This record gives sequence, structure tokens and C-alpha cells, in this order.
Amino acid sequence: MRIGELAARAGTTTRALRYYESRGLLTARRGPNGHRVYGEDDLRLLRQIRTLQDSGFGLEETRPFVECLRAGHPSGDACPASLDVYRRKLAELDACIAQLQAVRDTVRERLTRAETGAGTPAPAAVPEPRCELAPHGAGPIGRTG
Repeated sequence: MRIGELAARAGTTTRALRYYESRGLLTARRGPNGHRVYGEDDLRLLRQIRTLQDSGFGLEETRPFVECLRAGHPSGDACPASLDVYRRKLAELDACIAQLQAVRDTVRERLTRAETGAGTPAPAAVPEPRCELAPHGAGPIGRTG
């Protein structure tokens, strides 16, 4: 299939496919006319990349999954390197959740004091959320700072 068809079937753009190619995540073969030609395996790679990115993984974090599929495994997360990426992402998410929970606790405490008229001690800085793990327009979970 040609680049436009692959992009449509994968739910992305030809520009994104060219970018993935420039990053070594996708490899185009060339037809006799010089046009890029892709197969069903390329569609499977793209679906893996998109699924991971939609779950908050950065493009480079998808590389071990792509390499796992290219190595012939039925699933991109069947390889040790992919499992390592999952572990790192889970640790990152846990840290982000802890940061956000601390901010939430501070805001809840201030709200309770304000509602009960207990007054507020000298203003202390409210920790800022610093997590951003949802790319592709899914909306930020917090801010990077």
C-alpha cells in the first residue's frame, strides 16, 4: 500500500509517517516508480506506536515495542526491553500521582480552613502540579515546570 492509504488506515497523517521514517521507527520500501510502499506489518507497527502514544508514551519510548515486533514477536510487549519501558512508565506515573495528591491535599486543607473560618496561617506556596503524561490532544494531566 502507498503512504496515503497507510496513513488513512492507521489514523494518522503522511507527515507523521515520514517523521517516523526519519526516526527509524518505520521503514519504507520503494516501488519501481520510486513511491513508498508499505505492508500489513507496517500497519501493525503504526498501530502499536499510536496505542502507546495515546497512553502517554513518548515516541522514543515506543522504539523497544517496534523492535520487538520487527524481531517477529506476536506482540510488541513480549520482549524484556519493552517490559523495562512499562516499568519506567509505571514509576513515572506513580511519581506524578504522588505529586498531584500532595497538591490536592494542600488545596483541600486550605478549602477546609476557608470554609470553617479558621483563618489561614502565613501563606505557604501551594505545590504546582508538574506532570504531563497525556500527549496528542488528550489534555494535560498537569504542567511541566
